[in-house]
Amino acid sequence: MNGDSPTAERPDEAAAQEFPGPPLPEGVPDFDPNDPVESAVIRRLVGNWHRRATVKRDEPDLDELFDPARADYPERILPFHDHPTYLALSPEKRSELLSWAWIAYNRHTVMAEQKVANPAFALVMEGEYPGLGGEALHLSLAQAMVDEQYHTLMHLNASAVTRRRRGRAMPDDALPLSHTARVHQELRDRAVERSEKSLTTLAFATVSEISINAYLDLLAEDTTIQPINSTTATLHNRDEYCHASISHVLAEMVYGHLNTSQRRYFLDMLMEGLDAFVANDYSTWHRIVDLAGIAGGHEMLADCQAQAGRGRLVRDYTGLHKLVEQMGVADQVDFDWSRSRVDS
Repeated sequence: MNGDSPTAERPDEAAAQEFPGPPLPEGVPDFDPNDPVESAVIRRLVGNWHRRATVKRDEPDLDELFDPARADYPERILPFHDHPTYLALSPEKRSELLSWAWIAYNRHTVMAEQKVANPAFALVMEGEYPGLGGEALHLSLAQAMVDEQYHTLMHLNASAVTRRRRGRAMPDDALPLSHTARVHQELRDRAVERSEKSLTTLAFATVSEISINAYLDLLAEDTTIQPINSTTATLHNRDEYCHASISHVLAEMVYGHLNTSQRRYFLDMLMEGLDAFVANDYSTWHRIVDLAGIAGGHEMLADCQAQAGRGRLVRDYTGLHKLVEQMGVADQVDFDWSRSRVDS
């Protein structure tokens, strides 16, 4: 802005009067309402994005909303919720494991955003994939990437308040890399061609963005747990419904420009991503039972891993099933959809 402008140092109240409509969200840059270009930029920023994005909403005081009487995580979705070893634990130890489950859930979500989703969006904007480009797409992806960064902050904040109010250290870095992020990296390292590495990331991001709603729903719809935790999942979920649509379009557009071998590779990576994303992360649980000092914890987890019905955390793959059907490749992927809840 020109420093000689007569409005350069006007009070915020005057700026609000000069900009018709609701008060500007905190963080919106100062601007000269008499400058048509500056005004148009701010109007677009305020008028478009803040109506949808969680990043533009006020943050509540999380500590005031914390209810210490509520569990931090739904006990019913622990892979060992009905195992004799878990049932024999004291209420305090069971509460500690539920707190760790919440910390791990947040870490898994952060890793999905930072290691998979945003890298894929960045590759699109850098022109890595054939058939993708244009101003509208890049604007949508830039907004989605900022959303993902704010989701990371939301989940980090939620873990932080849990540590404070529970009086437990439970550091994120005590846990291993999430199962999804680890499998994604292993597959990228194994890929020979640059295109294979890029398609691996896009496939995992497609699965993550289309399937994460089912994951978030596990907490967002649970009225028995800590309200902060269910609300964090709910707010995150709202943005992800939009991101799922973006990822669906990206996958279809890229697939249409791939050669035969690349198409086969991309479909294989979609299924690898699905298997990784919906699995219970037993490597993390083995670390947690050590950190929590659970006697017989490793044996308990081994029992659960040996039971076929306990292998998957998420069982609703509706979004990905619709994608492969619309792409006309449902018969080309090796996945037993009957194991999931697939909506028509």
